[in-house]
Amino acid sequence: MRIISGQWRSRPLIAPKGDTTRPTADRTRETLFSMLASRLGSFEELNVIDLFAGSGALGLEALSRGAAHCTFVEQDRAALNALEKNIAKLETKMICDVRPISVMALGKAVRSYDLILMDPPYGTGAGAVALDKMARLGWISPASWISIETGRDEDVHIKGFEIETVREVGKARLTLLRYANSS
Repeated sequence: MRIISGQWRSRPLIAPKGDTTRPTADRTRETLFSMLASRLGSFEELNVIDLFAGSGALGLEALSRGAAHCTFVEQDRAALNALEKNIAKLETKMICDVRPISVMALGKAVRSYDLILMDPPYGTGAGAVALDKMARLGWISPASWISIETGRDEDVHIKGFEIETVREVGKARLTLLRYANSS
């Protein structure tokens, strides 16, 4: 596992040991960031949140491409250890905020995020539940872009959001969403 592009291109990342966490494959991450780049143009100065962060590969990829800040939310101890090592290795502590809690435990937002990256456990529906809750608590603005990675056979339908595009890569399905009528 490595950073795909940007200032830390090709830098290796540590994945947590065990099978509790399923890191996003390089090819899937490359496809996702290509999809996002074609819509965002640039990641410069974006505030990003990486939910179900695992090793932090998605958020760190965004930072490598110029995002200003990333908040990582992860509750698994092994994943947090890998995430903290990756942040230290890339010397990004000043632009990262690690929240060692469940995504479902997040309270009211202080601010909304430009880009919400979600890689919940496949087959659980946790991404849809989390997105619904985050929308009610102010984490998402009408201008926000949301990415949810699910298993290839999972559909994402969340009231109030419209699907911008869907791509299948290997065993994964990448869904980009926005608030309905946000364009």
